[in-house]
Amino acid sequence: MVIRESGEDYLEVILILKERQGQVRSIDIVNEMQFKKPSVSVAMKKLRENGYILTDPDGFITLTEKGREVAERIYERHRVLTSVLIRLGVDEKTAAADACKIEHDISEQTFARLKEHIQKHPAKE
Repeated sequence: MVIRESGEDYLEVILILKERQGQVRSIDIVNEMQFKKPSVSVAMKKLRENGYILTDPDGFITLTEKGREVAERIYERHRVLTSVLIRLGVDEKTAAADACKIEHDISEQTFARLKEHIQKHPAKE
């Protein structure tokens, strides 16, 4: 099953929230993404049914191995792309917003070359 862009965004947010606060509930996702509770509930149900997340009886959400792989891939793309755009002179807020749009569509090859380029040419302090 191919995961949609919105699903990737949810998985990325779950990963970020888990790293930031240790545990994640749907309400945390609602607050972070500023979405309505019913939208998040529907998304969590789809992610759970497709094997990307697990929810325990207390409502805490964890990523499955499959979900973590997607979340880490998208989050890495987000960080690298944001960094590249900032280096090009884009302000941080705009760079992060644009990176969020690009991260879903950029090819593996192009992303790998961008990543190699920034590793070979570190930002000057």
